Amino acid sequence: MPGNSSLKSLRRLAARHCIGDGGKFRLKDADPGDVGGLEDEHKERAQELLKDGVERMASLQEKLYAQGQWSLLLIFQAMDAAGKDSTIKHVMSGVNPQGCQVVSFKAPSQEELNHDFLWRCARALPARGYIGIFNRSYYEEVLAVRVHRDLLEAQRLPKPLKDGEIWEHRYQDIRAFERHLAREGTVVRKFFLHVSKKAQKKRFLERLEDPDKHWKFSANDLRQRASWTEYMRAYEEMVRQTSTKHAPWYVVPADHKWYTRLAVAAAIVDALEELDLEFPKVPRGKKQELDRARRELLSKRS
Repeated sequence: MPGNSSLKSLRRLAARHCIGDGGKFRLKDADPGDVGGLEDEHKERAQELLKDGVERMASLQEKLYAQGQWSLLLIFQAMDAAGKDSTIKHVMSGVNPQGCQVVSFKAPSQEELNHDFLWRCARALPARGYIGIFNRSYYEEVLAVRVHRDLLEAQRLPKPLKDGEIWEHRYQDIRAFERHLAREGTVVRKFFLHVSKKAQKKRFLERLEDPDKHWKFSANDLRQRASWTEYMRAYEEMVRQTSTKHAPWYVVPADHKWYTRLAVAAAIVDALEELDLEFPKVPRGKKQELDRARRELLSKRS
């Protein structure tokens, strides 16, 4: 079990990338190559912290599940090749699958387009006691849909509602939705894995040069990359408009995957620590029943 020193280090690391006041956020101030002072010579310490973080997370998740009151929603957004999948896989490696669910949102189906933009995500929210992970989310509606206008035209919205105020209206709806979740006991933490254009190119080339990674590459990846500048503006505005005290964004450097995983684990541990979780107290009557069961078992040879 991690000691107080490791927990303090993890919580400091989480605070480093948490956007407390979205209105002051500037993407140019966020370095995708940042490693929090843990350069190559300190990677061993980073690995120790990640191990401690995963262990602590597993312990806290067990209490979260047993208590059955709070739920935790983790939202991941990023450009292609930023490492969302591998980060989720490594960070959640110690968590009991029984109390965790991962939902990946692809292009919306016709049924989903027939409903409001929050509908499909609202259906997949974690139950009390569970950790829910959204690999992409309703934030695509102010990212991809904003950058590629044809996606908005394909949605079955009445024409008067597709005017210039639609993005502000969606930000308002998202803020209200997340405020509602917080008031109902769902803790929301959001991660923008911020990869540089140079690092993305390197990872794309690795996929193209390795036959075992060809399945990861899509021609659409280059379409998204061609709109890099527009996406960066959209991501910056997303964080500025929707990072709140009850549902903050963590802008996590993603050029070094080992650091990305550590920073995400630190933020999750920090969120769970704030809940002051405990195992449920056994009522007196139940305690007596358990004592009788124990005595009965001890009194028998087999």
